[in-house]
Amino acid sequence: VLCSAILSSYLLGERLNVLGKLGCMLSLVGSTVMVIHAPEDEEVTTLDEMLSKLKEPGFLAYAAILLAVCLFLIFYLAPCHGQSNILIYLTICSVIGAFSVSSVKGLGIAIKGFFAGRPVLQHPLTWILVVTLVASITTQINYLNKSLDIFNTSLVFPIYYVLFTTIVITTSIILFKEWVTMTVVDIIGTVCGFLTIILGVFLLHAFKDMDISIGNLPQVLQCGQQAPVTRDDKNILIEVDNSSIAPEDKPKVFVICT
Repeated sequence: VLCSAILSSYLLGERLNVLGKLGCMLSLVGSTVMVIHAPEDEEVTTLDEMLSKLKEPGFLAYAAILLAVCLFLIFYLAPCHGQSNILIYLTICSVIGAFSVSSVKGLGIAIKGFFAGRPVLQHPLTWILVVTLVASITTQINYLNKSLDIFNTSLVFPIYYVLFTTIVITTSIILFKEWVTMTVVDIIGTVCGFLTIILGVFLLHAFKDMDISIGNLPQVLQCGQQAPVTRDDKNILIEVDNSSIAPEDKPKVFVICT
């Protein structure tokens, strides 16, 4: 997130003020905190164990929901609002990321088994994971490129990072039951890290159009503190009443009370 935002600022001419750079740093810090407090996944060493994990009802229901959301976004929301809403394309990439990460995990086990002399090429799950990985990565690249063509690069990558991280963590928890081994400290650390990422993305997105740098930061803060003075009708009437001399070029108004 940090590298893409800074490089897009210098190479593509996209503006990245000091708050945007601070947002990138907060996203990086938040992800580091999440990794530190991340639970250890349940050990899965064979394709049969991976297949049993994938066939559990909880993960099947979760995968069906993600697939339905993805199809709804692709065929309904993307043609209508994809050009104007940055979240449409990035949500599609993030939801598809759940399938790509699961496929990579399974293929990693298959590669280890292949070098260990196991007949992984004869296992049908290996080829199912290959097809799923190719389809998911192709879809991700397609919609990520569409998002980069329309929206600011310094906004696309942080938002995509947050959405993708959320989906991946949720998928890993459901698939490998990582929440069983998490302590209270790890839960608090994970939530705080995620909130830090959200804060960083908010700083990057909300203040992207403001001309704020380290050089003019004191002037910006000083201008923000000088709020305009508003006067009510009572103060205006007192000023008019205390003025003894009225301009000659203005008409005088007399009010007769009966």
